[in-house]
Amino acid sequence: MTGERQPFHEWIQLEQPRLGTQVTYATDEFFASRERLIQPDAPIFIPNKYDEHGKWMDGWESRRKRGPGHDYCIVRLGVPGVLRGVEIDTSHFTGNYPPQASLDACVSDDDVPAGGWTTIIERTDLGPDNRHFFDIADDSVWTHVRLNIFPDGGVARLRLYGVVRPKFGTIGVSLDLLALENGGRAIACSDEHFGSMHNLNAPGRGFNMGDGWETARRRGPGNDWVIFELGSPGIIKHVELDTAHFKGNYPDRASIEAAFFEDPADAVNESDAWQTLLAETKLEADNLHVYEGSLGDIGPVSHVRLSIFPDGGVSRLRLFGHIAFGKQES
Repeated sequence: MTGERQPFHEWIQLEQPRLGTQVTYATDEFFASRERLIQPDAPIFIPNKYDEHGKWMDGWESRRKRGPGHDYCIVRLGVPGVLRGVEIDTSHFTGNYPPQASLDACVSDDDVPAGGWTTIIERTDLGPDNRHFFDIADDSVWTHVRLNIFPDGGVARLRLYGVVRPKFGTIGVSLDLLALENGGRAIACSDEHFGSMHNLNAPGRGFNMGDGWETARRRGPGNDWVIFELGSPGIIKHVELDTAHFKGNYPDRASIEAAFFEDPADAVNESDAWQTLLAETKLEADNLHVYEGSLGDIGPVSHVRLSIFPDGGVSRLRLFGHIAFGKQES
């Protein structure tokens, strides 16, 4: 993932199918299937590719509307979340893009909600072959969004950036405190030249080397690191560090530090609050490393820092433990 960092990179992409998100309804999808709207890959254009409906396009595209009304599609999030940003991408749609769009959201148990929609992006102009970004200043938790296009046309991708807000049980419940589906997220890292930090707590094992976090080759002193915010403060009892698929480029060593921060803004690499959860240890190529008895007893924590020495790639990090609200008194 070389190049300039994209807008909203610090937030989770709530629309990704691996979280269970689905496009559950579209008024029309004659030219291009609604499912393509949330595909994780960047949209592509194949000049001479046609199907039985006409020109193949990598996105969702409705037919030309000849009467009143407009087209829309509904996305059901795999996990409830708070939206912080939205991207409506019309890449490769030039003479067939919708000139305007809006976005609604709601909370529902149904695949296709009948009502209860709240507008979070008012009707706004779109341009051809362009990525449109919108800030969302609303702390509401949503389960569905509805993309309205006026009057018809094609959208390549809809990206929904935000924070997962799962419903936890009582204090003491054991779970992966870092899992994406449990609200954990990477918030900062030293480098992610070859692979995103957000892959580290994604569901399942990595399917290839690109489905992990990998830094550039370090040519000077120092080491690479990534900082996570747990889905809920907790006490970590079991760690799994997976270097699956990383063979000639796995880190030589790793350590894990953790801390409880009252103010999340204080969770920076330079902080003196970090305590050792896992002392620096050797790693192996393409291997699932499991740690339990060797972990430090440091009580409830809200943030974790994974340090790798000196650089390289890690596929997944799992932090199993118990939910604990508030900092433990000494």
